[in-house]
Amino acid sequence: MIIGYARTSTVEQIAGFEAQLEELKVAGCEKLFSEQVSSVSNRTQLENALDFVREGDVFVVTKLDRLARSITDLMKIIAKLDSKLVGLRILNLGMDTETPTGKLMLTVLGAVAQFEREMMLERQREGVIKAKSAGKYKGRKPIDKERHKKVLELASEGITKANIARQLSIGEATIYRILAAEKVLTGKKQGKAAN
Repeated sequence: MIIGYARTSTVEQIAGFEAQLEELKVAGCEKLFSEQVSSVSNRTQLENALDFVREGDVFVVTKLDRLARSITDLMKIIAKLDSKLVGLRILNLGMDTETPTGKLMLTVLGAVAQFEREMMLERQREGVIKAKSAGKYKGRKPIDKERHKKVLELASEGITKANIARQLSIGEATIYRILAAEKVLTGKKQGKAAN
């Protein structure tokens, strides 16, 4: 059986999502798994697809970046498919892991992609250091005390982090940082009280 997997990072990418699904159908996929989530999120449909495949099946994606977020992630997916005796086909590369050459090329491409990402992150770090030394980089703007207090109040009322972020016009990550910092502080205070 030929099983296809399609993914886009956001629900706004409708055209790209539909194009992937169409390409997978043209490639002969008999069953499709699809989702619209970031590669760093929990990809439940990918896990469902990897659980579904059986010996002799072929797992198909349109592009490598739709499947894996890093070479480590890619190698885990390939190992899981290999353990089930399932081939992997990447359409835009014309690559098929059922051949030794295809398997080698996929590993090399994955390593190059990861190297490229690490180089980009290194350049970003260098840019931040340079900007800091020139006095142009201030870092994350601290949240004011009133909003900090309001986050704690709303959280104690049981309001979700997403709703708190929306109400106060701040990022959800900021909410998590405030609550984590408060938990650490509260934990330390409770620990001293217990002694």
